[in-house]
Amino acid sequence: MSICVHPWLNIMTNLVPTIGLETHVQLNTRTKIWCGCCVEAGAEPNTNVCPVCMGYPGSLPVLNKQAVKKTVQTGLLLGCDIGMRSKHDRKSYFYPDMPKNYQITQYDQPLVLGGALSFEVDGKEYTVRINRIHLEEDVGKSTHLRGASGVDYNRAGTPLMEIVTEADIHSADEAFGYLSALKRILEYGGVSDCNLEMGNIRCDVNVSVAEEGAPLGTKAEIKNMNTFRGVHRALQYEIKRQTKAVQEGEPLVQETRRWDDDQGRTSSMRTKEDAHDYRYFPDPDLAAIVLNEQQLQEWTSELPELPAVRQKRFVEDYGLPEYDAGVLVSDVEIAEYFENVVVAAKGNAKGASNWVMTEIMRVLSEKGITASELKISAENVGNLISLVDQKTLNGPKAKEVFAILVEEGGDPEKVVKEKGWAQVNDAGAIEAFVDQVIQENPGPVEDYKSGKKAALQFLMGQVMRLSKGKANPKSVSELLKERLA
Repeated sequence: MSICVHPWLNIMTNLVPTIGLETHVQLNTRTKIWCGCCVEAGAEPNTNVCPVCMGYPGSLPVLNKQAVKKTVQTGLLLGCDIGMRSKHDRKSYFYPDMPKNYQITQYDQPLVLGGALSFEVDGKEYTVRINRIHLEEDVGKSTHLRGASGVDYNRAGTPLMEIVTEADIHSADEAFGYLSALKRILEYGGVSDCNLEMGNIRCDVNVSVAEEGAPLGTKAEIKNMNTFRGVHRALQYEIKRQTKAVQEGEPLVQETRRWDDDQGRTSSMRTKEDAHDYRYFPDPDLAAIVLNEQQLQEWTSELPELPAVRQKRFVEDYGLPEYDAGVLVSDVEIAEYFENVVVAAKGNAKGASNWVMTEIMRVLSEKGITASELKISAENVGNLISLVDQKTLNGPKAKEVFAILVEEGGDPEKVVKEKGWAQVNDAGAIEAFVDQVIQENPGPVEDYKSGKKAALQFLMGQVMRLSKGKANPKSVSELLKERLA
């Protein structure tokens, strides 16, 4: 029997964690799954509701076709089998955030079955099998205040995919890698906004520990994790807690636990229910979902290029290093922005990569925005690169133009013209600047001739000052060396 050492335990143990994830993904449809109420983030509480999503007697649900399409396309992106006939079921439970006192979900005939997702963690490849993806409705949002609680039903009825893995994950790092890879695919597929702060992705974590090769241990479910870092930290804590209990002979119970991120620990909520506790039965108000091959082929034809495929293409077509390509494809908006920059930069992919990975991503981080919210367009970043390539603009001035465009938008050529920043390439003008600097700085000239190479940088700086930053730095350097030789 092999021995596993878990760095967060600081002890040697033959107990192996086994983890399964249930990821709830809000689909970015315009309306809810059973009614015409708007799906709108930040609306006043309980304003986007109607008799259907509030479960009033006599109201009848009508299925949103776009929700079916996006769920099926997610399955296709993950290599899953599509259920050509599926149905919806009622899952009975009583909680304030569920106005009908049951949730319309899918039980034994989901839309999607099987599939897998491969990803890398620290250079090692892992594959997690998908058990199923089913389409259901989201619940309302509970808010607990001191002495009172409230429920906002705006979210109730939002289309929700539940993506359930097999128990193929064995560490917190693997869980984090899986969730990150899944998020990228969902973003590329355009099926969800994937905004964790808005609760577009939430995760239930099932974890147990047992000796390697033995039957699975008693599992705990950690509910409603809404950050990937939170999932990682919660798993580290829970694996340590369960391992300690098993080693000390303490009994573990199948239960649902909550994660307190401030305290860094889980705590018991209730004993874990089994499927029969929910009294599943087919929803009598909804017909079965029956797909046909023509529909499936149409939806398949609309699928986007996957992140891994795009990364390989960036390496092969643009000659980028694997690392650069990986960074650029990690966000679908940045990947598309980069490709548009390349076109405008007349094919200068390396220049486009450098500007996007340094300047653009820095601005996105500082401002807390996405690429689609930038005032400077990809076309104008490409035009700015072309101005440098054509020696119309030098590097330092290009950074100044970029800073203006980030705040105000506009055309880089127009900014250069208005500011009078066009680079001086005229040999006669540069010679005059160089001769003046050599005449006015005999000390640094002698320092350079005596072997102090740093003096050249000082002299170059003086030339650039005289030219107001517009002289071509390469021409200045070459001419100075020639004169001083």
